Amino acid sequence: MKIIPLQEGNYVVSSEKEFKLINEFPLDSGLKMAIQPFLIITQNDYILLDLGLGINKNGKPFIHHLLQTHNIAPEEITKVLISHFHKDHIEGIGFFEGENFIQNFPNATIYMQERELDFALAQQHPSYNLDILNLFKSFPNVEFLNDDKGQITNEIFYEVSGGHSPFHQVFWIKENNEITFYGADDLPQEAYLKMHVAYKTDYDGKRAMQSRKK
Repeated sequence: MKIIPLQEGNYVVSSEKEFKLINEFPLDSGLKMAIQPFLIITQNDYILLDLGLGINKNGKPFIHHLLQTHNIAPEEITKVLISHFHKDHIEGIGFFEGENFIQNFPNATIYMQERELDFALAQQHPSYNLDILNLFKSFPNVEFLNDDKGQITNEIFYEVSGGHSPFHQVFWIKENNEITFYGADDLPQEAYLKMHVAYKTDYDGKRAMQSRKK
């Protein structure tokens, strides 16, 4: 397998969930975070793990620019795995052109946890882009997951970890003797393994902490 980080940058996030690049607004107060979807290339698939923010650069989705720096066309993406529906993980799915929504990866099958989507749709919170989320159940290329754990293909497995959000899910991709694990916001960085802390920014910080230990 090949793992490619798609680095959108380091951001400061306000309480209204507005994202600003740290180097552009160094004096802003707020939560600091890196936004970084991942591309996994196997023998059978080009898999995106989450989608980042819906940023445009020179009139084109930023995530397309990031892929093209690795000589990968958006049309080559075969699967998209969604951990949860906070805007920094989902907005890169596409954009509005007038009243029409244009998907950034129309050839990909998108796998998402339906119970997590239903929770997100019931929220009135700036963490969620409801204009986009309300479209998902009409997308022909979405596959909804409803079990607590399961198998998408012979290589791809998922499990609902909860923690950061109620039905947040994590993924394993297995090929030959290799396993790639994606913990999304329940395990966003290796440093989290050393800090046995329940974070207030999580829906259930204690559950996320126990998942990291596991």
